[in-house]
Amino acid sequence: MAREIPIPINRASRLLKIGRLLGGVAVQVLRDGASALTDSKPLKANDLLLTPANAMLLADRLSEMRGAAMKVGQLLSMEAGEYLPPMLTEILATLRENAHPMPQDQVAQVLEGAWGKKWEDDFKQFSFTPLAAASIGQVHEATTKDGRHLAIKVQYPGIRKSIDSDVDNVAALFNLLRLIPRDYDITTLLKEAKQQLHQEADYCAEADSIAEYRRFIGEDSDFDLPAVDRSRTTSDVLTMSFVTGAPIETLVNTPIDVRNRVATRLLSLVLKEVFEWGLVQTDAQFGNYRYQAEQDRIGLLDFGATRHYSDDLVDAFRRLMKAATKGDVSAIENTAVELGYLRKGESIPYRQGLYEMICAVAEPVRYQGRFDFGTSDLSRRVVESAVSLRLNQRYMHLPPTDMLFLHRKIGGTYLLCARLRAQVNVNRLVAPYIQ
Repeated sequence: MAREIPIPINRASRLLKIGRLLGGVAVQVLRDGASALTDSKPLKANDLLLTPANAMLLADRLSEMRGAAMKVGQLLSMEAGEYLPPMLTEILATLRENAHPMPQDQVAQVLEGAWGKKWEDDFKQFSFTPLAAASIGQVHEATTKDGRHLAIKVQYPGIRKSIDSDVDNVAALFNLLRLIPRDYDITTLLKEAKQQLHQEADYCAEADSIAEYRRFIGEDSDFDLPAVDRSRTTSDVLTMSFVTGAPIETLVNTPIDVRNRVATRLLSLVLKEVFEWGLVQTDAQFGNYRYQAEQDRIGLLDFGATRHYSDDLVDAFRRLMKAATKGDVSAIENTAVELGYLRKGESIPYRQGLYEMICAVAEPVRYQGRFDFGTSDLSRRVVESAVSLRLNQRYMHLPPTDMLFLHRKIGGTYLLCARLRAQVNVNRLVAPYIQ
């Protein structure tokens, strides 16, 4: 766990953090410039700005601020990582890990505001050391006096009010430091960041998402979901039953049949979310899954990024998947326009490149039998295709936000299958949905 750092609460203090970051970068640029002159090296502004020290300083300050500032860095590393300077992508990727937790006095302040001054009287045990700290809040483990084992998500103070200004300020900072390629339009990402942050910062809405998801999944014994304690849940504090289990990636050393079974269940769950429920928990990072060995059950965590998908979008995505499995060029292009991947009048090379990339993503679906995620180079090939499309052909258009979230869910689940070195008959799982 990273060191505790107080959350800058008001807009002025958060803007001051940005200002200090700019000042720190400026000082480092002067030092590097002086060093380069001394060594008689040619001076390039971009090289001076994007030094390892400056990239690390950027990531560290965004991590300290948490909230929207940290989320923009996360989104850029995930959605635009292939198009950014490698050093910056590598540093920003660290923002996907744990953030700095807030000090105990700030935790107590938030809980007092939600539950009253004597809130501790209801607990037999409350751990002030968080289990995890992310961009919006941190999770604490507790046991009530009547024996209930709880996970309590505590939101960082001031985060909700700072979302829009944080996103705008960090975007301005990145542009000022010339960290974003000139032809790359991050407008969609910034809009997505604001939308996602407002959604994730509403813990009452997340409680509703958990309840809705539980209704859909029903009595499925393959999965374990938290149950919300409504009496202790507010917009700033989300209180749930504690979901036990080992981190999902620890399964990497278990027998192949266990890994295959778990991966098959997760891919099947994605298909149900999209095609049956129209309700998708879009954050497939490894930390959101637990494995309960005794029950042979998967624990599901974090429903802050749960999204509804319309029947029209789901139907279009179904048709795209069906066309990709058949290699139907015309159907792929028509559906890609409908979903926002293509704009009318795109160049033939770009259309061909997009066709090849979509077919690559659908490769596990086309494969007859068990697709071996562990030995496949699918992820590398998809990334290379994306880089070719966006850089070599200077195409900087991103699909709509709903599709970006769906990419994240499917891509994250593919990566987890690869991490588990799983073999899954994806064709058999998908077939009922694309007949």
